[in-house]
Amino acid sequence: MRQDEYNVLMLGLDGAGKTTLLEKIKHIDTGIPGMSPDKIQPTVGVNITKVTIEKDLVKFMDLGGQKDLRRIWESYYEDSHGILFVIDATDRERMDEAKELLMLLVRVDDLEGLPLLIAANKCDQKEAELVAVKEMINGMADCLDERDVRVMETSGIEGTGIKTAMEWLHNRIIDNKGAKPPLVADV
Repeated sequence: MRQDEYNVLMLGLDGAGKTTLLEKIKHIDTGIPGMSPDKIQPTVGVNITKVTIEKDLVKFMDLGGQKDLRRIWESYYEDSHGILFVIDATDRERMDEAKELLMLLVRVDDLEGLPLLIAANKCDQKEAELVAVKEMINGMADCLDERDVRVMETSGIEGTGIKTAMEWLHNRIIDNKGAKPPLVADV
């Protein structure tokens, strides 16, 4: 049997909570509890998880966010269908760094036109500043061209907003399949 497969890049600074978010995505898909957040180590390289959303196979590729690991990101761009950019909404000191990184990504030819979900992560913490994340993205509006972009609150710990965020991203990827057709997986 063959199934449409879509690749989603999970990008962002180190410490933003990408892997914790991925563990919660796996839990939502399978019902099996993921790794305990206190046991999660920084990703070195890539962490891949496949989930089914509706009838489609969606492969999430969580790429390490440390500066010296970002050079491997480009090897995953060409086959991508969407971007999940994770921002630590509690880390006001690194928001400018996150913005610079996102600005670089939206200018990459292989990523042009791909749906972009910005996860304002760690929204379960009182220090979270969703407004600051939204203002940052609004300030980038000219660079985002006509791609589908959305900022959503998430919590990799509590699971807040993740199901809705994944549905939004999946729907936009499907809407964009004329420009970026799915891969086909044998299942």
